[in-house]
Amino acid sequence: MGGTTESPPARHYNARGLKPPGASPPTAEPQEWFRALAETTSTAIFLFRDRFLYVNRGWREVSGYSAAELAQMSLWELVHPRHHDLLGDRWDEARPGRRLELQIVRKDGETRWLDLAISQLRLDDGRRAAAGTGFDITERKLAELSALEVDSRLKLAQRAAQSVAWEWVPETDELRISDYADEIFGFAVRRIIRTGANFRRFVHPDDQQRLERALRRALARDGSLAVEIRCVLPNGSIRWIAEKGLAVRNAEGWTTKVIGAAHDVTERKIAEEALFQEKERAQVTLASIADGVIRTDAEGSIDYLNPVAQRLTGWTLAEAYGRPVDEVYKVVSEDTGQQSLDPVRRCLSERQSIVYPGDRSLVRRDGKRFAVHDSAAPIRSRDGSLIGAILVFKDLSALRRVQRQIAHLATHDPLTGLINRREFEARLAEALESAQTEERVHALAHLDLDRFKVINDANGPSAGDQLIRQVAALIPPCLEEHDLVARLVGDDFGVLLWDREPEAARATVQRVLDRVAEHRFSWQGRVYPLSFSAGLVPLTAESRDLSSVVSAADAACYVAREQGGNRIHAYQPGDTTVAEHHGQMQWITRLHTAFDEDRLTIFRQRIVPLADGEEEPLHELLVRLVEPSGEIVEPHAFVPAAEKYGMISSIDRWMVGSALEHLAGRSGRPPRPDQRFGINVSGQSLSESEFLDFVVESLETSGVEPARIQFEITETAAIADLPNAIRFISVLKGRGCRFVLDDFGKGLSSFSYLQNLPVDYLKIDGEFVRNMVADPVQAALVTSIHEVGQVLGLLTIAEAVEDQATLEALRELGVNYAQGRFLSPPEPLATGRLPRVSTGR
Repeated sequence: MGGTTESPPARHYNARGLKPPGASPPTAEPQEWFRALAETTSTAIFLFRDRFLYVNRGWREVSGYSAAELAQMSLWELVHPRHHDLLGDRWDEARPGRRLELQIVRKDGETRWLDLAISQLRLDDGRRAAAGTGFDITERKLAELSALEVDSRLKLAQRAAQSVAWEWVPETDELRISDYADEIFGFAVRRIIRTGANFRRFVHPDDQQRLERALRRALARDGSLAVEIRCVLPNGSIRWIAEKGLAVRNAEGWTTKVIGAAHDVTERKIAEEALFQEKERAQVTLASIADGVIRTDAEGSIDYLNPVAQRLTGWTLAEAYGRPVDEVYKVVSEDTGQQSLDPVRRCLSERQSIVYPGDRSLVRRDGKRFAVHDSAAPIRSRDGSLIGAILVFKDLSALRRVQRQIAHLATHDPLTGLINRREFEARLAEALESAQTEERVHALAHLDLDRFKVINDANGPSAGDQLIRQVAALIPPCLEEHDLVARLVGDDFGVLLWDREPEAARATVQRVLDRVAEHRFSWQGRVYPLSFSAGLVPLTAESRDLSSVVSAADAACYVAREQGGNRIHAYQPGDTTVAEHHGQMQWITRLHTAFDEDRLTIFRQRIVPLADGEEEPLHELLVRLVEPSGEIVEPHAFVPAAEKYGMISSIDRWMVGSALEHLAGRSGRPPRPDQRFGINVSGQSLSESEFLDFVVESLETSGVEPARIQFEITETAAIADLPNAIRFISVLKGRGCRFVLDDFGKGLSSFSYLQNLPVDYLKIDGEFVRNMVADPVQAALVTSIHEVGQVLGLLTIAEAVEDQATLEALRELGVNYAQGRFLSPPEPLATGRLPRVSTGR
């Protein structure tokens, strides 16, 4: 202030306006002339330094304090705290003519608004002070604040209502818009839009005619305007505006202006459009779903049916509208036909969802009935009030048909229509129980169609299916009323003969066989004779469980087929033929399990050279089955069953793969590189072209030298399929493998075909070798076989050498190799079990 370094007094007071420390009392008095002048005016005048030095009557009246009280106060103690900063800023800048408006707090606590002018001056003692004048402007200030508050409230109301006031003069096209429009629309509306023509440029082209029509109606008729239009803002966005106005007319009835308000209703229009779209989607959804839908009001009167409900009930929406729901939707019990409780009435009564489990039928308007599943749920308003109900029901007719079909398929064969194995065995169990508990006698027949595979393979599955259907139709006419026939699987049929003694049962089954034998199956110009093989088992009190009688019938049928077919084999307790077959079938089951559990293993037996200078020892590989108990089963126990039921080829594949794994060193310690192994090949494998491909591929992928492998083929197998045997030997000899003709001498024409088989060794059948010392004929046969081998350049091997005498006799004859337990009993090929090898099964 005027160059002094003293800080402004206001800056030494705290928020309560306390006197600053070190304040000094006034030392100068105002002049008498100034006092006289100041006391005669209503203007509030004061002189101030640290405290009030002088106050006139006007200042005392406006503050409510006496002169003595003010002499002890600072200006900041009088000014309202909210204006301390304002006073401080103006104090620093105090110069003649500087004015400010602020509030003071009177002694009685009332606040007053003052218009103050403060100037700095120098007193007689040279010290600086401030002089001020003030006018009470409380009434004006309150009026201004009130006006501002009203204006603010108006703006807030417009903002809250998204409303803009406007006034349009038709004669001049002048348009005046409230300033809130700029805030609502985000651009300078009041500057850009000054006329109606300006405004119409922002109206969406599709809405301009609607606005014009609304304005003409307001000007010409009732004077009111109400229209909703879209406006395109400068940024390209579109806003919906609801215009409402009123025409103001003069004494002559002419419209001088139109005043109104514009509301931004964009959000409402978006919500309405969304609601409309949602309603449309709901209607389309209800119309398109497969279930019937009926909606009612709170009284249960219908107000909507979707198309499915109209079709299922037979009522159109126009006909059903307003009717009680139970008049249109009539439901009765499927079992009794009695009318059931309407789910909608119950839903409205209990005010909760109702779901019926089923067994209900809808009675359509024309009286037709069909099964339905229905449920009803209450419809509530936002406040939770019940306003109606929705009924949803499904036509179960198709489902019931499918259920019946499924139930039928669960118990019947789809190809023939006969009952299936599952249902047949259930009926068979009932018959077996009655035989055991009521001492009744029944019979079970298992029928197998002879030569079905031949016909099916030659003509395809379509011919096979037709054949099965024709045969299935031939059986029932031969049976009595309560007898049952079923298709078990493939071309196998089961017949259950109720209350039939064995002889009568055999006669019935014979009628079936005769009927089938008389039938001729014709397909594409070819005619095939037919016949059945049948196994017959009596069901008596002595019969065991279901599995036993079924197995016995199957085994008896197999025996009949093995005996030539078109015959019946009747099972009796102690039937050795059936027991043998049953035992073989058990071996097949055990073999399958052994494959699955990797319980096959390989033993080896040395083939010893008998003369000096012969090649290194050979080994024949022998398959063994390891029981879960650890017992080792030799091949003579299971190989016959495997050969009979087609599993021997799988064993051969396993042997080849496992032997090559061992020779390649992938199953423990690898063998010596000069060792060679003999692998037996069955006649079935020789007849399969795929087996030769398997062996060739296995050799290539194993990396084993083919010369280390020699295959042993039995004489019987070679004779049975000589072309395939020759092909098999030729292909693998071309790759370096060697061949042994095993069990030589059993065949009747051994010598006649021997020269056609390119083998390397002859293995003399053990039956000749075992008795050659005691039987000169056997010795002569061994000698002959060895000599023929020598002529053909083949090495000979004598098997089944069981004593020293036989070994010496073979040496004298010049036989090249000997094999037998006396020389070397079979031993495991490698430590541990060989790895699992694919058998191609």
